[in-house]
Amino acid sequence: MPPYWPVVRNRVFARLLPGLAVSALGDGMSAVAIGWLALQVAPHHQRGLWVGLAIAAYTLPGALGAVLLARPLRGRSGAHLAALDAALRTVFLGAIPLLAWSGALTIGRYTALLACSALLSAWGSAGRYTLVAQVLPSELHVPANALLTVLTEASTVAGPMLAGLLIAWFDAAAVLAADAVTFAVLAVSFALVRNHAALPERERRNHAALPERERRTHAALPERERRSAGLAAIRRDRRLFALMALSFWFFLLFGPVPVAVPLFANSAQEVALLYTAFGVGAVIGAVATGHLPHLPLWPASIGSVLAFGLLLLPLGLSLPRWADLLTLALAGLAWAPYPTASMSIFQRLTPAACLPSVLAARGAVLVVSTPLGTLLGAPLVQATGPAATLVTCGVAIAVLGLVAVGVRLFRPLPRARFDERKASGCTP
Repeated sequence: MPPYWPVVRNRVFARLLPGLAVSALGDGMSAVAIGWLALQVAPHHQRGLWVGLAIAAYTLPGALGAVLLARPLRGRSGAHLAALDAALRTVFLGAIPLLAWSGALTIGRYTALLACSALLSAWGSAGRYTLVAQVLPSELHVPANALLTVLTEASTVAGPMLAGLLIAWFDAAAVLAADAVTFAVLAVSFALVRNHAALPERERRNHAALPERERRTHAALPERERRSAGLAAIRRDRRLFALMALSFWFFLLFGPVPVAVPLFANSAQEVALLYTAFGVGAVIGAVATGHLPHLPLWPASIGSVLAFGLLLLPLGLSLPRWADLLTLALAGLAWAPYPTASMSIFQRLTPAACLPSVLAARGAVLVVSTPLGTLLGAPLVQATGPAATLVTCGVAIAVLGLVAVGVRLFRPLPRARFDERKASGCTP
């Protein structure tokens, strides 16, 4: 607990933690319910395809929102962005059970509502991690990011089990109703801390110390250039670009896994057990990561990719179910360092003024990768079956990890600091 104590004592995080915990539990429940409800509503002969489309719809529109809504949302605080995302999810996820219980839910309407709920997902994610950088010093970024990962992964322990019970007692629509309520709690939590999430005093002094000519640069930029400033900043820094590429391919190749898991199991309760096993390993890994403030971030990121790919391979060996659960627990353990380490690299390399735009651009790219992999995985699952799909993903991810090791060894990344003058177009 010591590395987390300064984070928990922060006045902003202390107010947010209950809402984050409740919302994470809702996310853990919806991980089971979204695919299971699609199985129930979709035509039987197209179940694999529609499961993939539904899962993709829950994330993919975030990329569209990151581009189309950049102008009205740029310059807002991290807490404000996260609150808007949570409020939007409350409205559209809440509409799904209302339609289901009235008998009016079709697979098309279901997919459309999931897509609308995800429109601000890239900005919401950027808002959460921008808040970390805004209210905490850099030495607390790793434990703070790890704490957010712990909450997310802990939700995959309790969430799927609770979802399985709710589906057995009621139906999958009831799970999404509960998830909508948890997003409402999160929206209120972020709204209450908006006025307290100011930049640290050190960052304000640094910004005030910039020459007047540099502070005026942003005002002179065309709007189209400002809109793409986050992506341009990533392209200019080879370290950020390399990490973005690694993350894109990692999440793309992971994309078919959520499609395969519901078909890999025999019931909603078994799906819940598989997710829970993964979550147990991920929680242990995330907690351990937070206790490593001097964690070598690049080796941890690349090692996580390689180990995760290798640990998917035994799922194609037709082992007993207990062995599958153990394998997924180990895969969760391998996965856990990646979100914390990769996000910490972005936070450390990016100036505070550019961070919301850079993280939103990162989110826009990554929010495409997993759904794209999901869409590609749907016909793969339909053609080869869930076990073969999991093995294929494992092999591809392991190869990606080996490629990253080779690049890291033979093309060392620069150590120079991020050029704030070139990135001045990011500033709000």
